[in-house]
Amino acid sequence: MIARASQLFLPTLRDAPADAEAASHQLLVRGGFIRQIGAGLWAMLPLGWRVHMRIEQIIREEMNAIGAQEMRAPTLTPAELWETTGRIDVPILFHLNDSGGRPFVLSWTHEESMTFLAREIQSYKQLPQVWYHFSTKDRDEPRPRGGLLRLREFIMKDAYTFDADEAALDVAFRAHAGAYARIFERCGLEAYLVEAESGTMGGKESLGFLAPTGSGENELMRCENGDYFADVEAARGTPDPPDLPPPLDAPEVVDTPGVTTIEEVAELLGIAESATSKALPVVIRDKDGDRLVLALVRGDDKLSPEKLETLFEAAFRPATDEEIRAAFGAGGGSLGPVGIDVEVIADEALREGQFVAGANEDGKHLRGVQAGRDYEPAFADIRQAKDGDACPECGGTLHVETAIEVGHIFKLETFHSEAFGATFLDEDGREKPLVMGSYGIGLARTMAAIVEQSHDEHGIVWPQTVAPYDAHVVALPGAEEIALQAAEALSAAGLDVLLDDRDQRAGEKFADADLIGCPIRITAGRKSLEDGKVDVRNRASGAENRQDVAELGEEV
Repeated sequence: MIARASQLFLPTLRDAPADAEAASHQLLVRGGFIRQIGAGLWAMLPLGWRVHMRIEQIIREEMNAIGAQEMRAPTLTPAELWETTGRIDVPILFHLNDSGGRPFVLSWTHEESMTFLAREIQSYKQLPQVWYHFSTKDRDEPRPRGGLLRLREFIMKDAYTFDADEAALDVAFRAHAGAYARIFERCGLEAYLVEAESGTMGGKESLGFLAPTGSGENELMRCENGDYFADVEAARGTPDPPDLPPPLDAPEVVDTPGVTTIEEVAELLGIAESATSKALPVVIRDKDGDRLVLALVRGDDKLSPEKLETLFEAAFRPATDEEIRAAFGAGGGSLGPVGIDVEVIADEALREGQFVAGANEDGKHLRGVQAGRDYEPAFADIRQAKDGDACPECGGTLHVETAIEVGHIFKLETFHSEAFGATFLDEDGREKPLVMGSYGIGLARTMAAIVEQSHDEHGIVWPQTVAPYDAHVVALPGAEEIALQAAEALSAAGLDVLLDDRDQRAGEKFADADLIGCPIRITAGRKSLEDGKVDVRNRASGAENRQDVAELGEEV
């Protein structure tokens, strides 16, 4: 097919928006691919939608290849479905009422809807099932930014598997991991399969696909030796050993008037921050109600919210001052795990050694607090790994780089099916809950990641598989007829062609061609009228040659 630029909505810009920092944000706006409607709300213009559709088709082909069935579920969902799983209070969920006052939500994922539908599965003979759809998602994102990187509304491909047991789920999980790897490879995207956190999705195990980029909402942690990759939210980095003072036979109270931060405690007592513990009281919000939990990490570490959500399979919030005072008898900054009737989750880094902790009395702390002797916590990896940690596989150094999460796959297990009563009868006639998996790809994010990885100072350099057009024909003044012949030859060879027949200067047309970034640029000028040849330029390499128009379709 041939698209004439003179007839297209092609609003290219010379300058990027003042607030655009990410390369993808700048170039997709300048190239006329996207336009902003509101905060986190972007329209895909004709060029952008063509790229979006090509990514969608690659995903569809790979999903169909593993036996998935395409379907469609609505974004608008009865609130009662989300109440069933206890996820109704997830902060990013949009809530609304219809004209009759009935509560609804705008889904940011579709586990509830798909599990509701899966209740019609009755027997093991109907398993496995693999369903997917391309659907609009909405998130009440408080800080949308970066163009397509953090959106309030977007299209996602999400898939759901229903199996009889965990062994069958493992098969589905591996199949999707392989399909995703092929999808990103076909999109021309460098993406790594990494350890990730499940958060409020449910289940305990998940893997993500991170694309290293100059801008992004995620951080990729990888070992210098190339044997470990993880989202920093889930990374299992090993911290340096703490610098601890001599041990004590029992905790010792020390006055710390007006001292409420780790830095202040360490300075007052003349110890390293790694010799302290940091107490973070949170309220876990699950389907059984709210409960107070004390999360404990080393003083020089940060709590990983995602790890804590995965641990409890529920969202949480910071405890209020009133809740803290009622449970601990002290205010924030003087809290600790000794002598309290509160569930304590301690990071693995606190398993060995004695640390300074709050005494649960304002202006006082305890020296020599030891897990197992002075308090009985449950241990878990809840610290956020950081640059310079040791690799859990080989002991090498872990480094962090900016990335975009383009895909995520989850083992939901029976979190949702048990809530909905989605069961089946096995071969022995026993009723069992369906074992589920969930698998998502953000198409707009994938598009942004491709631009982040494939651009230069002149514009976008689209991989051929996802480019808006396969070739961009530039017609210079006087060579309009031979330019059309070149476009027709390419079209006859099965290529989608953008023919720039606009009444503009040559420099403007060349600048737009580089900005839009189609893989091949063909230029027809005055010399073409003499020799019947056109200039063919590869956008990625810059290599140029002249070819006969008659042979253009075969050569290109």
